[in-house]
Amino acid sequence: MRRINSIDFTRGLVMIVMALDHTRDLLHIGTDPTDLSVTTPLLFLTRWITHLCAPTFVFLSGVSAYLSFQNTELKENQKFLVSRGLWLVLLEFTIVGLGIWFDLKFRTLFFQVIGAIGIGFILLAPLIRLSSKTILIIGLAIIFLHNLLGLLPFNQPPYSYLAPLFTFSVFQLSDTHVFAISYPPIPWFGIMLLGYGFGGTVFSLSPRKRKTLLYKLGWLSLLLFVVLRYINIYGDPIPWKIDRDPVLVIMSFLNVTKYPPSLLYTLVTLGICFIILSVSANKHGKFIKVVSTYGKVPLFYYLIHWYIIHTAMFVMLFFQGFELKDLVFGSFQFGRPKAPSGLEIWYIYPIWLGIVALLYPMCKWYASYKAAHKDNKWLRYL
Repeated sequence: MRRINSIDFTRGLVMIVMALDHTRDLLHIGTDPTDLSVTTPLLFLTRWITHLCAPTFVFLSGVSAYLSFQNTELKENQKFLVSRGLWLVLLEFTIVGLGIWFDLKFRTLFFQVIGAIGIGFILLAPLIRLSSKTILIIGLAIIFLHNLLGLLPFNQPPYSYLAPLFTFSVFQLSDTHVFAISYPPIPWFGIMLLGYGFGGTVFSLSPRKRKTLLYKLGWLSLLLFVVLRYINIYGDPIPWKIDRDPVLVIMSFLNVTKYPPSLLYTLVTLGICFIILSVSANKHGKFIKVVSTYGKVPLFYYLIHWYIIHTAMFVMLFFQGFELKDLVFGSFQFGRPKAPSGLEIWYIYPIWLGIVALLYPMCKWYASYKAAHKDNKWLRYL
């Protein structure tokens, strides 16, 4: 498969931004950035801009799947999707989970974006017999219609049995262990199907036509977001509100739901994604090259960045005077002590940039290693 540079750049850009979100998660003083009663504009925007990450990651996983399957056998592609999907789910509950919580007892089993992509690959395997246009339509149907399921009483049987597929769900496995699904598979699967459908339609066009179409689709998605959000009837379970403070009105308008990804959340994030894909097409230069390096090794980056950020959190805590005995681990515990800890948002940004810079030589090395060992099929799993 010939690499499309704008895919590597866009994926790399959102992965850099993703590290900002996780740095804030672990090192910030703890204010909820989406609680409009306590948040600040900078904190809100710090969280909001990182909404781009997961939809872009999942969407481009679908695009890349289609592009990588050209000129290969159907059964071979299906086998790869299932095996890589299972591998990603395994990583989610082992290496990723350990990086997030640093809990050797694994008291929090957290199903997030890596698991959602893994389940998406498994579900995609039987569907790739269909045309890319058919898969595109299925993806659009899920994205546009799944919010209707919010009308169902998921807290009551028999709908409660379907809840984990569509909504944020938490299961108490024991007194100490919890299983949480923050990325319900079906809504995210719709985004992956959209990506796969785009692979066979939009990304199969000539570079010039693809660039133009992505640009138009990006602005169309943003326009549709504004219209539906203004109407305030459908597309997100949390309506926006009028307030005397215009800043709060803007934040309320933009405060869309990620868990699960609402229609409006998907429109605004993928709209921006499409525009970035278009604007970065056929662009060159040092910045493009550096950012694209991260995008060429997404899973490698994802696995390592959690361990670096979490280590930085412990360094912060020790500098703030805490000791090992003060650290608290368990369900949904990062290891932060019960006493107040953390940094103001102003300090998060330079730490984030330092972590991203630290990751660059590692990603550059691994990208070069992959390029030099294309015959090693195992590298496709990382």
